[in-house]
Amino acid sequence: MNKIKTMLCAVFTLMLVSMSTIAQSDSSNFAGPYVGVSASGYGIQLGGKARTSPTGGTYEEDDISLGQVAPVTGMEVGYAVPVGSAMLLDIGASYFSGEAKLDFVDDALTAAACTGCDATTTGTKDVSFTIDDLVSFYIAPTIVLSDTSSLYVKVGLTEADIGVSGDITTPANLSGTTWALGTRTVLESGIFIKTEAGFTDYNEISVYGQGNNINANNSYSADPTVAFGTVALGFRF
Repeated sequence: MNKIKTMLCAVFTLMLVSMSTIAQSDSSNFAGPYVGVSASGYGIQLGGKARTSPTGGTYEEDDISLGQVAPVTGMEVGYAVPVGSAMLLDIGASYFSGEAKLDFVDDALTAAACTGCDATTTGTKDVSFTIDDLVSFYIAPTIVLSDTSSLYVKVGLTEADIGVSGDITTPANLSGTTWALGTRTVLESGIFIKTEAGFTDYNEISVYGQGNNINANNSYSADPTVAFGTVALGFRF
């Protein structure tokens, strides 16, 4: 992950250095407020630990490695401020609606392995994490390549709702840092097309078992990471 961040910083530095060699372009073609709608593919990876124990039993620690690809749709609003003939500072916010559900299932722990449990108790380690409703606030230094095209590096703060199912506590909502690299093409009419690829590194999820006589001693922790690709269509006013 640090290598990717370093690469994006290097790209931005190269953008600044190369400005002197870029043909004179008019940043005003990209400046001003804008709105857009987008479609994205999100690849969500969840890696962490599950520490579980039946009542009166011995703790077991399992590695969690879950992944899922989910389509999401969204919208964005922003304002691109020119800071030179070939440079802009894009400030905006985006919202993505979609849901990804990650299941951790281990049916090895049954009533036969649990002291004091009845014969109907099964699937006691089954836990689901649901991530949805992503909101991001970002800043994107942008370099103008021509009168119609530009390249940007984005960094932002992203938050997402998280839900759980199973006899466990509900953690706080996710918060993380988003890094992305993208292009923006603006037509004379003001319509623009953006393509973007990036990732979000979220804070750790920590949840614990509740009242169930098996799950009460269980705990789960994981670090979600989201990689995404986005295509957006919008209008610059």
